[in-house]
Amino acid sequence: MSTMRERDWRACFELLQTVLEAGDSVDALARAAVNALPMLVVAEISNLWMCDLRNGQRQSLAMPEAGIGAENRVCFNSYFRTHSLLQFHADPHGPGAYRLSDGLLFSRFCHSELYNGYFRRGGTDYAVSLPVYVDDATLVSFVLNRRDRDFSERERNMLDLVGGPLSRMYRQARALEQLRASLVTLAPDVQGLHARGVTPRETEVLRWLAAGKTDREIAAILGCSYRTVQKHLQRLYIKLGVETRTAAVLRALGG
Repeated sequence: MSTMRERDWRACFELLQTVLEAGDSVDALARAAVNALPMLVVAEISNLWMCDLRNGQRQSLAMPEAGIGAENRVCFNSYFRTHSLLQFHADPHGPGAYRLSDGLLFSRFCHSELYNGYFRRGGTDYAVSLPVYVDDATLVSFVLNRRDRDFSERERNMLDLVGGPLSRMYRQARALEQLRASLVTLAPDVQGLHARGVTPRETEVLRWLAAGKTDREIAAILGCSYRTVQKHLQRLYIKLGVETRTAAVLRALGG
């Protein structure tokens, strides 16, 4: 981190704050980060890769949206098994940003089939990836692309700094969405909530919270003010002994 400046640290903090405030869904987090990362590290294309390591297919969310067209997506999948960024992060190398040039000099890369068949077609020369989720079946990674100039050590350090928090945010959002999906068969532990002094109205607020509704949406559904919903949530946090919305939902479901 020795090459980073004070303004770099501030920019990293501001990015994380922007993403944190965007919402607690995977889509909200992804869109906020994809849009914010080029303001931290300059890039022509910023995208989120969602790779299925078993079937060799990638879905992506890009900014600008035209940066990754349908033809580009099909082309990428033809290089899925040989793409060096994907290969590196799919193996247990640990967290951290990784540049194409960390594994292969550009003077050699520009003669490769991957460069001429994919990168050159997309109008970029360099790429750096930042994984936020990896398991045996899935790789999720933010990837920045640009032409003419490689990503510097300082820029990689900045990505490393935000990588850990972004990964935790993504995993939390993913877990929360899985919990919301399970609400079809699961219900809050009403007896346990009652034992903690949670009122029927607070339980109702908690149900809508678990369903992914915002404070204002809950207020509209219940026919009360936004401020009233916030007061219910404050009391819920105290009674459940938690500090976040996600933790409250987990506790309500007996987690």
